[in-house]
Parts: sequence; C-alpha cells; structure tokens
Amino acid sequence: MARSRQRGELTVTPSALKHPRRFLCHDVTVSSAGQPYPPHVVGEEITDVKDRLRRAIRAERAKLTEQARSRAGDGFAHVVANLPQVTAARCVAAYVARPSEPQTMALLERLAARGTRILLPVLGRGLQRDWAWFTTTEDLQVRAPGRPAEPAGETLGVEALAQAEAIIAPALAVDTAGGRLGQGGGWYDRVLQHAPADACIIAMVYQGEVYDAETRPLPREAHDRAVDIAATPTGWQWLRGAPAGA
Repeated sequence: MARSRQRGELTVTPSALKHPRRFLCHDVTVSSAGQPYPPHVVGEEITDVKDRLRRAIRAERAKLTEQARSRAGDGFAHVVANLPQVTAARCVAAYVARPSEPQTMALLERLAARGTRILLPVLGRGLQRDWAWFTTTEDLQVRAPGRPAEPAGETLGVEALAQAEAIIAPALAVDTAGGRLGQGGGWYDRVLQHAPADACIIAMVYQGEVYDAETRPLPREAHDRAVDIAATPTGWQWLRGAPAGA
C-alpha cells in the first residue's frame, strides 16, 4: 500500500485506495467539509482503518436528533421510492434499519402500498443468511437483542435474492467509485453474491457520508462489493457510471 509521511504518521494516499471507476453526479453534492477521515498509522491493517472510520461516522450519526432522523427517513422514502430502478422493479430487497441507521420504515410502507414485493433479511446464527417477505410493519418481530426486526413469516433461503431487481443496502459511507463501508460484519458482501448480475444496488447514506474517491477514497478489500447508486434524503447519484439508457 502506498503511503506518505506527515507529522510522524503514515497516511493513506488517495492513489493507494482509489479504484478506477467512472461516476456521474446528478442530485448529490459531494463535499468533504466535516467528513471524518482518520489518518492511517504506521503498520495499521486496512481492517483497522475501516474500524476507526466506522467509529468516527457512528459518532457523527449519534449527534442527530430523533426529529432529524425522522425527517431524513421521510426524505429517503421519497428519493428511493421514486428512483427509476425502484419504480420499475417488481421485487426489491431492502432492510429494517437499526436505530443508528437511516430509517427505512416509511420507505417499506410506501413500496408495499404500491404493490412492490419486498424481501427483508433474516439473520441466523453467526453469518447465516436468509430472506423473508415483508407484509406489514405489525408483522415484524425482534428475534434477538441488538438485531433489527425481521418478518415473522417463513424464510425463503439465501437464493431468494435472485428475484430482486433492485437491492437497497445499508452503509455507513460510500465513495464516488462505488466503494461501500458497511457495519463490519460482512453480511451484505456475502449475500450479494446471490444477487442478479443486473440488479441495481442502492446504498442509503446521509449527505455527508458520500466521499470523493479522487481525494478521500474509502478503504476497500478484495471481497467488498461495490454499489451502483448513493441515495441521501435530498437526492441520488450514480457511482459507477449510468448504464446505457438510464
């Protein structure tokens, strides 16, 4: 990994983490103002860089009031539900947000109201992966402490994701090359192996969590799955270049 010295520390240079992917910005303004971007120290593994960045972003999210989270949730519901890739999808894979994540309940209700079939994750032991259909918010159950609510119905198997034409994935941050920083468990990186090759992967993040890959690329490992679109409460953008006709 290329590094540069500055004040006794070793920082990651953009070229060390940058990934050569084209991107188009439509409705999201990318700004580094106030973005956490901890320096890489001597001998630090990339997994440790990720963990420090996660902690910094979580600390910023913790500053949001409940009112701000709720207002943002309404914004996410409007932006994501009206994405062309979502409106055209008969089946969408989504998720139930944890308290610290961008809220998704308003989005789930909006998609269900217009007849979209919605797959939600069901977490088994360890990193076991599964899916079940979303029916109503009243049907969601918290099966284990610390986990998000899950559908109470029958599970469908990990292969059910092959039905999804659009996949809404949680993220702590994304960059304009399609890099995604998740929560650290690797669940989505593994489960997305079962996604259709042409499924559009959409990450929901707050405005300040979209990083410029030219100047502040997110650390990425070989197993990390890139995303196609970043959605914020106020807009969205292609990250890896819009496909023909989009």
